[in-house]
Amino acid sequence: MTEMQKLYLLVPLAPLFGAIVAGLFGKVVGRAGAHSVTILGVAVSFLASLVIFQDVQAGNVFNGTLYTWATSGSLTLEVGFLIDSLTVMMMLVVTFVSLMVHIYTIGYMSEDPGYQRFFSYISLFTFSMLMLVMSNNFLQLFFGWEAVGLVSYLLIGFWYTRPTAIFANMKAFLVNRVGDFGFLLGIGLVAAFAGTLNYAEVFAKAGELAEMTVPSTGWPLITAICIGLFIGAMGKSAQVPLHVWLPDSMEGPTPISALIHAATMVTAGIFMVARMSPLFELSEAALSFVLVIGATTALFMGFLGIVQNDIKRVVAYSTLSQLGYMTVALGVSAYSAAVFHLMTHAFFKALLFLGAGSVIIGMHHDQDMRNMGGLWKYMPITWLTSLLGSLALIGFPFLSGFYSKDMIIEAVKLSHIPGAGYAYFCVIVGVFVTAFYSFRMYFLVFHGEERFGKEVEHHGQEHSHDAHADDHHGDDHDDHAHHGLAPGQKPHESPWVVTLPLVLLAIPSVFVGFFTIEPMLFGGFFDKVIHIGENHGVLKELAEEFHGAYGMAIHGLMTLPFALAMSGVALAWFFYMVAPSIPAAIMRTFKPIHTLLENKYYFDRFNELVFAGGARLLGRGLWKIGDQTLIDGMVVNGSAKFVGLIAQLSRLFQSGHIYQYAFSMIFGVVILLTFWFNRG
Repeated sequence: MTEMQKLYLLVPLAPLFGAIVAGLFGKVVGRAGAHSVTILGVAVSFLASLVIFQDVQAGNVFNGTLYTWATSGSLTLEVGFLIDSLTVMMMLVVTFVSLMVHIYTIGYMSEDPGYQRFFSYISLFTFSMLMLVMSNNFLQLFFGWEAVGLVSYLLIGFWYTRPTAIFANMKAFLVNRVGDFGFLLGIGLVAAFAGTLNYAEVFAKAGELAEMTVPSTGWPLITAICIGLFIGAMGKSAQVPLHVWLPDSMEGPTPISALIHAATMVTAGIFMVARMSPLFELSEAALSFVLVIGATTALFMGFLGIVQNDIKRVVAYSTLSQLGYMTVALGVSAYSAAVFHLMTHAFFKALLFLGAGSVIIGMHHDQDMRNMGGLWKYMPITWLTSLLGSLALIGFPFLSGFYSKDMIIEAVKLSHIPGAGYAYFCVIVGVFVTAFYSFRMYFLVFHGEERFGKEVEHHGQEHSHDAHADDHHGDDHDDHAHHGLAPGQKPHESPWVVTLPLVLLAIPSVFVGFFTIEPMLFGGFFDKVIHIGENHGVLKELAEEFHGAYGMAIHGLMTLPFALAMSGVALAWFFYMVAPSIPAAIMRTFKPIHTLLENKYYFDRFNELVFAGGARLLGRGLWKIGDQTLIDGMVVNGSAKFVGLIAQLSRLFQSGHIYQYAFSMIFGVVILLTFWFNRG
């Protein structure tokens, strides 16, 4: 094993070592030991990723097997790494954001009794995600895929004494199982028809797979494979209709919202489709399916962000919407733009989540934005970094989100894939919606009148709160008196372990797009990694119009997306700073629409009635008919009754009277003779 291969192994194993120490020996090493060993593990992983990135930039890529687990016929099940430009970009994003979250957690979870356990979980999650992105075969991809799902289940239900947390983590687990069923079907079709699970070998046979059909159906095999794989991505990356788990996952502590539901786990599906570009490019039907699902998610999940009052849920719906933008880019074959937006979004969305957590700390764990206002005076670092994150999110020129988001919009505009017209409408309207809900949150939280430190008001829906340290492991109380600022209390800026990650995340949120757009989209950074068909070269067309990051930003000031974004900001300012009576009047006037949005398009209700209700009916039917009637009634009790009946009949002939036995013998002889003579 070469020195470089040892470094590859160090990247996932360093966080795993930290997770084992903090998890199994947490009481021995104590709080300081747990956070020290996990932070050191992730820091080592980040530094190793930087060295590997420089090595890949020098032209050194790696695709090899490290361990063969089993061989079944021609199919080999193995652990291996594929280290190329796409992998190292993901490695850097995952390890950097994870490192920031680890540092932030010291301040955020400081009083929580599950401190060591939490550090163990987030470090284990980092290991799982790294194994996913570094894999060179479908088996290891699936291992990482399921591992991040398992750890997210543990993290969402971290405060396991709270019924809402247990409901949320079970919901996330079940919805992801639905997506994973499609994912497994896709992998199964690859294994059955390609005879291998190794990426490179499968891609080499892509042309042959494109000419095959699924037996006895006539469906194009490549389309079935791609849609199966994408259904897995719909679960993991929370696309309609498998998006319902992500908003509820806000029941977990805020640091994991930033780590899992902004930067890493939810982008696993986007990464996977980009990695599978040689397959997806051969099926326009699959691309069109991806495009329409992504466009629907981008717009309609954005609408839901407008009516949320919980600060974390606004950011959660924003994540859903931005994941929709990435999926749209995949659908129009702009894979590089999708991955570029994945990277920029990881920084500014993690920043917004951690900023929301800082506000929650300052507000003594009250998450309701209607109880905030005027916080900029008390929390200047949180205020400034949140402003930068919000501007990056809405695509303000020169900030990182502008470059990635505008490229996706332009790519959709040029695309001719079926559904592109609908997708363009969704992403362009989504710009206005994003700006409106983002700055609605910003103005309600940081500006306007101070609405905190007053007697508790009931707003018609219960206050949500992060059952953070004060909850002491979520003691089953939901007493609002324990949350929020008491009369006369003022918010306070968070400690440096919370604000330092905010500042460090704000830097790439502002600058990373400017410096990386040219190499990542037009400079060949993803050459030989992402494959694009001849008829899908939207980025090639955009390359001809691209005249540098500075020129793009200046031109962006005169485009429709910028006008829509500024309109959204202006409307949010007018509604919530100047005339707050208007939104209330609109809500009353359009009550049915507001009710529809409040109930999240009734997706949850539909799932409860159809799937959960159907499962209950099926279970009751199987219990009543299958278990009680067939198994207990007929098989178990029925066989006993049958034996008893035979016994009762046989007792009639076992009376103990000689004359009855003699009569039976004579009767038997008569029957035998009759039978014998009839045969003769």
